[in-house]
Amino acid sequence: MRSNPDDRMPRRARRWASVASLAGVALVSLSGCAGQGGGNWSRLGLPAPASDRATHVLNLWQGAWIAAACVGLLVWGLIIWSVIAYRRRDDKIPPQTRYHLPIEILYSVVPFVIIGVLFYFTVRDQNAILKVDRNDPPANVIRVVGQQWSWTFNYLDRPGRAAPEAGAVWESGTPDRLPTLYLPVGEKVGFQLESPDVIHSFFIPAFLFKMDVIPGHENYFELTPTKEGVFAGKCAELCGSYHARMLFNVHVVSREEFAEHLRELRARGQTGEAVGGARATTQHGLVSEAQGAAK
Repeated sequence: MRSNPDDRMPRRARRWASVASLAGVALVSLSGCAGQGGGNWSRLGLPAPASDRATHVLNLWQGAWIAAACVGLLVWGLIIWSVIAYRRRDDKIPPQTRYHLPIEILYSVVPFVIIGVLFYFTVRDQNAILKVDRNDPPANVIRVVGQQWSWTFNYLDRPGRAAPEAGAVWESGTPDRLPTLYLPVGEKVGFQLESPDVIHSFFIPAFLFKMDVIPGHENYFELTPTKEGVFAGKCAELCGSYHARMLFNVHVVSREEFAEHLRELRARGQTGEAVGGARATTQHGLVSEAQGAAK
C-alpha cells in the first residue's frame, strides 16, 4: 500500500527542521571561534605553545582529532549509505541475517587497532615531554611549593651563575596578591614540585603541561620557555575552599631581566629557601589577616 504524499509532508518538515537546527548550531560555533584568530583553527582550541614540550602535546591533540574525524566520517558515511541503500521500498520483510562473521571480526579488531595506535603516540610523546637529560642539567632550577592557597617560588643557587645572581632567593604570594614566576626565555629550567599539605597541580596552560604537587613526594620536570610574554598559571587539582583563587603569573623574559629580578629579590632580603607552612597563613614572610588584626 502506497502512502499518501500528504502523509510525508510532516516527515519532510521535520527533516528540514533538523537540518536547519544543525546549521544554526554550526553557525553559532563558527561565530564563537572567529574571534580567536586563524591559528586557533589549526590548534583546535589550544593556546599557542610557549615551551619546547608544548609542541608534543599540540601534535598529539591534533592527531587525536584527525583520527576521531576519520572514524566519524567513516561511521556517518556507512549510516547514510545504509539509510539510502536499504530504505523501505515496500511492505515485504527484508532478509534476516543471524550473524555475519567477517563484519563481527572487523568491528571487534578495528577498535583495538585504534586504541593501539593512540596508545603508541601517547607513550612516545609522554616520554619526550618527561625526558630529563642527566648529562645536560639545567642552569636554572626552581623549587615550587604549592600550598593552601598560593605558591612559593624558590630560585635555587646553581653553579656557573654570575655573582649578582649567586645564592637562592624566593618569592611568594597570597590569593589576594598573586605571586609571579620569572623564567628566562630560551633557557632550560628544572622544576622541583613540593607540597606541605594536600595535593595540588602546577599548571601553565600556555606550556600545555601540568604536573601534580604531592605531599611527601618531589616531582620534577624540565622545559625551555620559547616565547617572551606574560602567561597565567593555576592549580589544576581541587585542593580546598580557595582552590579557584590559587593563581599565579608567569613572566618569560630575557636573561638580563631575569637576572635583574633575582637581584631585586635579594635586595628585599628574600634570600634562602621558603618551603611554606601547613596553611597559607603560615607562609614564610607573610602575616595572616588574623595575626595583623591582633596586632
